[in-house]
Amino acid sequence: MRFPRLLRTTSFRLTLLYAGLFGASVLILYSAMYWYGSGYVASQIDRTVDNEITELETNAKGRGLSGLRETVDAYARQAPGDVYYYLSDRNGRRLAGNVPALPRTLGITDWPSRHRGGPFPLARHSVRGHGVLVTDDAYLFVGLDSFELHEMQEMIGRAFLWGALATVLLALVGGTLMSLGLLTRVEAISQASREIMAGDLGRRIPVRGSHDEFDHLAESLNAMLVRIEGLMDELKQVTTDIAHDLRTPLTRLRQRLELVNRRPNSPEELKAALESSAGDVDAILETFAAILRIAQLEAHSSAMGFQPIDLSEALSEIFEIYQSVAEEEHHTLTAQLAPGLSILGDRELLLQLLSNLIENAIRHCPPSSNIRLSAFQSADGVQVLVADDGPGIPQEQREKVFQRFYRMERSRSTPGTGLGLSLVAAIAKLHRARIVLADNNPGLRVELVFPAP
Repeated sequence: MRFPRLLRTTSFRLTLLYAGLFGASVLILYSAMYWYGSGYVASQIDRTVDNEITELETNAKGRGLSGLRETVDAYARQAPGDVYYYLSDRNGRRLAGNVPALPRTLGITDWPSRHRGGPFPLARHSVRGHGVLVTDDAYLFVGLDSFELHEMQEMIGRAFLWGALATVLLALVGGTLMSLGLLTRVEAISQASREIMAGDLGRRIPVRGSHDEFDHLAESLNAMLVRIEGLMDELKQVTTDIAHDLRTPLTRLRQRLELVNRRPNSPEELKAALESSAGDVDAILETFAAILRIAQLEAHSSAMGFQPIDLSEALSEIFEIYQSVAEEEHHTLTAQLAPGLSILGDRELLLQLLSNLIENAIRHCPPSSNIRLSAFQSADGVQVLVADDGPGIPQEQREKVFQRFYRMERSRSTPGTGLGLSLVAAIAKLHRARIVLADNNPGLRVELVFPAP
């Protein structure tokens, strides 16, 4: 089953394609070598033959046809077995040489060997020579056995054959091994995906540490799986928290309605019961509205639609609204705001973020506490601080307060749903802002750092 799968892989198909390209490259390379090599050896033979003809004519100069005949006979008797001479008169009668008879052919000629019906009884290969007209229209031919030319051609042919076979074989073997490696990596990813789909959200795709593209892909997928697992855990936790936090007001509402239903009540008591029930329903609706608002903010992962906002002006508006509220709760709210601060964002969401922070400080600080709102330009961007001198938040609980429905023990007696800081965190994340809870010595300091526009 594995081999047919291997044949269907993209990497193996690319291997076949590259093997074909390499084979074609080898063919072109050896064809060029064959053509240039054959041309070079042939030109060397032609140059040698022309030198022989020139030497014959020089030695027989001034002696006429008889002198040329004697010279050709002398060269033919002393010639090695791969050199051929032939001289005939104007009527085609053979006069001298070591070739029985040749037709009169002028210019460069390739004659076949004796095995192929050629006129050269001793030639093992074709004979390449030059035929010219000399004294008294006599015909002179000088040729060489093209042994070197054929050997070179055969050598190039054998080299091409073995080179092509080796190239294609290595390409196929290398491609097969590479395809098997890729198939193993893909199968590991597929197996991990099947286990994750089966419910094992803690399963991760293996990373080899080679830092190749598969490792980068695995790291990206693992980061996505971590995020998905976190969201699933948050969903389970939110479901549990919703059930826990809504059980009390719903139980109280049901008991109140049952009590009203079991005994006669005066109109005033019925009105009070209905008002209390409406308050419980409002609290439930407020909880669901906050949950939906947080979900909407987390669903918007981009800052599309953000506009430049005069943050100094928005902070001044918040300060004016909550200064009197703080005084009613016997707190002192002060502000130190640098002018001209500007960020990109949603003005309504930022006002809600700042309102939640100041309301938390007012609600959880004891009377006569000081609350300070400040904003200034820093090296990292625009920094906003909300500081108080209240009881603060212990170090081990500072990350937990951003979780939905989380409430500290001392805060359970105060009104609220435990979603205020969760909403603050969602709005800050949407605006790419960094939020930090720090000690104010005494009290708590909330630091918000918005990136510069």
